[in-house]
Amino acid sequence: MNGVSIYNPTDDRYIKNEYINSEVSSEVIRVFKEYDLKCFMYKIHNDILTAYFTEITSQVMSSFAEVRKNNYNKPFVQCADLTDHADGETVYFTVTGEYERLFPVKSGIERIKGVNHAFYRDTYTGKYYLEIFSESASKANGIKYLRNKYSFDEVVCFGDNLNDIAMFGESDIKIAVGNAVTELKESADFVALPNENNGVAVWLAENYRR
Repeated sequence: MNGVSIYNPTDDRYIKNEYINSEVSSEVIRVFKEYDLKCFMYKIHNDILTAYFTEITSQVMSSFAEVRKNNYNKPFVQCADLTDHADGETVYFTVTGEYERLFPVKSGIERIKGVNHAFYRDTYTGKYYLEIFSESASKANGIKYLRNKYSFDEVVCFGDNLNDIAMFGESDIKIAVGNAVTELKESADFVALPNENNGVAVWLAENYRR
């Protein structure tokens, strides 16, 4: 989620999360309401990531389908108003849709202090994603945190879109998958096979055999 969380899959726990306070979350929700756009709001409580939504719309269903496709095993909770659940455990908002529909919301979010956002065209569906998260969260900051905490000698990262460029800047070896956007490929050390051809797994198998 753009560096919102550092997660240890071995221990099944979150090492670090960047939260959005309740006042700022409520302001984010207000902007979505202003433009009559539904979204997902994510919270982390007791190491459980939960997605909240108010209504099934085309944008929500598209996001929901993408989540399910990626096998993210998380609870989904429908509620009357996201503001009722926007406490200090909120970490992330997301929606997908057409550029013209999302751009006004993006412009409104830019005026809110305490959050940052990513707005980009999805490599796979052609639709746009708007993601909102703490101003302290980024993939680049996540790399810095991991390097400092564990004293890694070398960090290898993989990416496919514009929101990966800053992360590339903090990594030692940068690999773009074959279906990545052009700008990312230009800043990569290597270009792997596309995701559809298991590009990440193939690159690791060929370069990091034990």
